[in-house]
Amino acid sequence: MTEIGRRRLLAAGGGVVLAAGLATACGSNTGRGGGSGPGISQWYHQYGEPGVERAVKRYAAAYRKADVAVQWRPGDYDRQTAAALLTDSGPDVFEVNGPLLEQIRGGQVVDLTAEVEPVKDDFHQAVLAPKIWRDKIWGIPQVVDMQVLYYRKSLLRKAGVRPPRTLDELVDGAKKLSGKQTKGLFLGNDGGAGVLGGTPLFAAGLSLVTPEGKVGFDDPAAARALGKIRQLYADKSLLLGAPTDWSDPAAFIQGLTAMQWSGLWALPQIKKALGDDFGVLPFPADGSGGKPSVPVGAYAAAVSARSRRKQEAKAFAKWLWVDRGDFQQDFALSYGFHIPARISLAKKARQLRSGPAADAVRFSNEHGYAEPLLWTTGSRTAYQDALSRIIKGGANPESELKAVVRKVGAELQRVRKQ
Repeated sequence: MTEIGRRRLLAAGGGVVLAAGLATACGSNTGRGGGSGPGISQWYHQYGEPGVERAVKRYAAAYRKADVAVQWRPGDYDRQTAAALLTDSGPDVFEVNGPLLEQIRGGQVVDLTAEVEPVKDDFHQAVLAPKIWRDKIWGIPQVVDMQVLYYRKSLLRKAGVRPPRTLDELVDGAKKLSGKQTKGLFLGNDGGAGVLGGTPLFAAGLSLVTPEGKVGFDDPAAARALGKIRQLYADKSLLLGAPTDWSDPAAFIQGLTAMQWSGLWALPQIKKALGDDFGVLPFPADGSGGKPSVPVGAYAAAVSARSRRKQEAKAFAKWLWVDRGDFQQDFALSYGFHIPARISLAKKARQLRSGPAADAVRFSNEHGYAEPLLWTTGSRTAYQDALSRIIKGGANPESELKAVVRKVGAELQRVRKQ
């Protein structure tokens, strides 16, 4: 997954998905299936893990009921797709990340309830929920992406720091672990403003949006938690200016940081480089009402409402992301680690049964949260901008969050009225 893709998918709170060395740009019409039926176009954003493009073309070639032309889309995929969906020349089947409310309300995607309903309960519910609106399913989750805190066992042991279980322990431990050659924690080159999203809020026992559709962080605990993230920056405990960003484990592997927030996809690289000298944790809880926090998210396969081949496109999406468990496992586990979106497939995944990978899966099941359906672009932008000002600029968390609460409240009112 590209850095833009994973930031958008997981960093926003469920959160917006990444590795260095992105694949080179490819032209359109880059793969065609082996069917003899009508042609279907399928779009993917540009994944960073080697082999993904070849894999999705192989899946398309195996489909016999229609010719499937795969388009690999470098650049700003979200912007490209949004523009294409307004025309008759856009994709029939395409990836979409995060909540689908804006596409649903805009009439840009079709109802896939009939395709998913028979196995609905077998999907990871946290990532399926943002694809459901008014009891209808509008996208099929492809994999579960998640983020965890990686820590280097030997470095923590040498510094006398135990793996942090609370946010206070994370702040104190990162400071103790920071020296001339190594920083205590890496949250991205922007100090965590991009990747953390709503994670500290959930760690404080809060949420982005309540089940009733209200602002979920209008609480003093929110400012307290974000103030501690600012403290990490002020203490100079954070690695900044690393050669690659948070999605790539290079800084952690090279010993530039003792702890790093990154994705499960990075685990095979870390395991290969460090052996057993690492562990994983959820984002630590904050305060008496807090709890560990694990952002999860999923790109989903959707069908364009402008497609002239809706039935064929729906049939193909179901075949690939519901029926073909073998392809789903290959997609999730052969190109970096991701959790299959189907619970039954995740249980069968040999690569996720032991060690830190098994710990991560357990964390996602016990503490996973996804960006909620009602968390719109307007709400996300207001919160992310405030988070950046708090962390990097030292802005007052209480006043910043008050302004965000007002903006998000107005946005939620707007959405409910439509």
